[in-house]
Amino acid sequence: MRIIVNGGGPSGLYFALLARKRLGADVTVYEQNPEGATYGFGIVLADRGLNRLCEADEESYRMLMDACYVSRHRTVYHRGEKIFIDGGGYGGAIARLRLLDILEDCCKRAGVEIIHQHRCQGPDIGPADLIVGADGVNSTVRTSDNEAFGTTNYSLTNKLAWYGTEALFPYPILSFRETELGQFWAVGYAYTEKMSTFVAECDAQTWERSLAHLSDPERTAIAEQVFAEELQGKSLISNKSLWGSLPVTRVRNWSVGNHVLIGDALHSAHPSIGSGTRIAMEDSIALYQALAQADGNVEEGLRLFRKLREPTKVKLVAAAEASIDWYEKIAPRLADLSPTELVFDYLTRTGRIDAKRLEAEYPIFMAQYGEDWARFEAAA
Repeated sequence: MRIIVNGGGPSGLYFALLARKRLGADVTVYEQNPEGATYGFGIVLADRGLNRLCEADEESYRMLMDACYVSRHRTVYHRGEKIFIDGGGYGGAIARLRLLDILEDCCKRAGVEIIHQHRCQGPDIGPADLIVGADGVNSTVRTSDNEAFGTTNYSLTNKLAWYGTEALFPYPILSFRETELGQFWAVGYAYTEKMSTFVAECDAQTWERSLAHLSDPERTAIAEQVFAEELQGKSLISNKSLWGSLPVTRVRNWSVGNHVLIGDALHSAHPSIGSGTRIAMEDSIALYQALAQADGNVEEGLRLFRKLREPTKVKLVAAAEASIDWYEKIAPRLADLSPTELVFDYLTRTGRIDAKRLEAEYPIFMAQYGEDWARFEAAA
């Protein structure tokens, strides 16, 4: 089987690796960026579901886990208070470039051809039995035939930027700050012993009133001022850290002919669910497994891919959209929520965590704030 993968991100490389090692396919990956170049800083590989990566390919799983900075618990800042949340799952964060290096190395040793600084466009993709669009939210595989894929797009109203910082967060943080400029919030998490990712965000009203007319360096300076306590005197580091609105992309058809989408090209992720990379890599697993079950029959494999993956993906997309909606609407509610109310509202925002699961995953936290939870639940 001849396979072309457009996009050398986590989902594209992981599928290429599995298709080569498990199916014996002839695989070429095209990546628009130069080798060794990437945007962003650290990304999260949440613990839930990581066993599926291990089952699919133990060698790359071990290499990724060895390179991860593992943490648990988190701290929420609101109204000058810090609430420590004991419990929850373990999360492994890894430098995005390190993750890509590991997957590229595994691919090359397996015999995958990787061509950098080349982005396939429409008919330029070339002859293949299967063409995989793993090229992100701006996928050229998808946009070359948006009508057939049934693509819908819209942009969120909040604005955010991804930064790095030498401020170390041994426990991930979520901080809300009300300032004279408006409402801001940020997420920070360590991905090495010396570096952290820091995502700063504001609502549309704050953007229009205070940030829209500024340059990105000026916006960075404001973020450093707003989150000075969290940053511990450290600065924010930019790497294409431009403020903007995230796109939300969905499709009606997962494949068209022998073209199929995975990862963000199929369903754009949102950073608030903290496992977008792992979910994209699980798309890769499902696609390879479907092709294996179909004994290399591409048409049947693509049918099976959606049949096998969609029940789980529907739940994940629903959780992501609930989280998106929560963040889009949280700014005007912040003044009315106490610190503990905000924490409970945040933990239950996707509808996947109820009282029973809170007790199971956060027993120490719930023992401390159980009375607050009872009041919050009664008022909900």
